[in-house]
Amino acid sequence: MKNVVCGILALCFSCGAASAQWDAGKAASYLDDRIEWWMTWKSAARDHDTFCVSCHTSAPYAIGRSALHTALGEKGVSADERKVLDNITKRVRMWNDVAPFYPDSEKSPGKTAESRGTESVLNALILSWNDIPAGKLSADSKLALDNMWSEQLKSGDAKGAFGWLQFHNAPFEGDSQYYGAALAAVAVGHAPGGYRSSPAIAENIAALRGYLVRELNSQKPIDKLIVLWAAAGWPDLLPESDRKAIVAETVAKQREDGGFSLSTLVGPWKRRDNTPLEAKSDGYATAVVAYTLRQAGVKQGDPVLERSLQWLKKNQEVSDGRWLAYSLNKERDLSSDPGRFMSDAATAYAVMALETAK
Repeated sequence: MKNVVCGILALCFSCGAASAQWDAGKAASYLDDRIEWWMTWKSAARDHDTFCVSCHTSAPYAIGRSALHTALGEKGVSADERKVLDNITKRVRMWNDVAPFYPDSEKSPGKTAESRGTESVLNALILSWNDIPAGKLSADSKLALDNMWSEQLKSGDAKGAFGWLQFHNAPFEGDSQYYGAALAAVAVGHAPGGYRSSPAIAENIAALRGYLVRELNSQKPIDKLIVLWAAAGWPDLLPESDRKAIVAETVAKQREDGGFSLSTLVGPWKRRDNTPLEAKSDGYATAVVAYTLRQAGVKQGDPVLERSLQWLKKNQEVSDGRWLAYSLNKERDLSSDPGRFMSDAATAYAVMALETAK
C-alpha cells in the first residue's frame, strides 16, 4: 500500500448518508495495488521479462492514473506508472523480437495477428497519451505509432481497422474490433504536436476514419462512446449528426439513480454461465459515459452529466477505494483478482471523469 495523500471518504455506510466528496488517495492506492499485483502475476508474464498490457487493468491504469497527480501533489509519474511505461517502451523497441501475447496454435488460429494488432494499439495509445503534457511526441511514441500502422488491415471488410483479440469476453475481447479501432483513433486524435496532419500517415488516417464511419451504426453503444471520445481530439472524424446521435442514444439510458449500467450498453450479450447480466448502475459504464460526455463538449452543469458525476462521488467503495463493475461473461466473486478486473477499469475511468470535471 502506497503512502498517499488521502481526501475525504466518499460514503458513510455507518449512517447511510452519501457524501459529495470522494477519496483520491484511496483510489490511487487501489489502482497502484492492482497494477503491482498484475505486474507480478504469473499469468500476465510474457517473454523478455515483460508483462501483458491488458484492456481491463494495465491499459486503463496507464492512461488514468496520471489524472490523480494534481490531487495527490505528485510532481510526475509514480514509481508504478514508470514500471508500466518502461515495460511498454521495452516491447515497442523490441517489436520484431518480442513474442505476441498469444501465439497461433491449433486451438486458437489467428491469435498472433490479433495479439499484434491489439498490443500495437494499446502501446500507441498509452505512450502518446502520456506525452500530452509535454506537448510533443517522444521518439518511443512515434515508434509505437509506426508499429501500430504496420498492423493496420489493408483489405477486406475491416480495412482500416486492426486485428483484435477475440476470446468471446465482452466488453474488451468479444466482437470488439471496432472498440480497438476506436482506441487507435483516440491515440491519433489526442496525439500532441500535430501528429495527425503528417502527410506520411494520410492514407492510414483516411482508412481508419473510413472504417469507423462505415461501421458506426452497427456498433454497440459502449463502443460508440469510445469513438466519440476519439472525435473530441479529431474534430472531423465523425459528422456532427453522428456525434449528436451517440450522445442522445447514451443519455436516454441513464438510470433513476444517475448512473449507467453496462448491461444496457452492450446489446444482446449473454453470459457463458447463463446468469443474468447485472442490471444496476456500475462504475465502468457511469465513468466512461461521464468522461466521454465531458470530452464531447457537454458543459458542466448539464443535468445528465452532473447526475452521473454525483453517482460516482457517492459510490466509491469505502473499504478499498474502487468503483464496482461487473463481468459481462460470468458471475464472478468481486473479492477475487479476476472479479476485480472490471472494477480496475472502472476506477481508472472514474478518476479521469471526476478530475476532468473539476
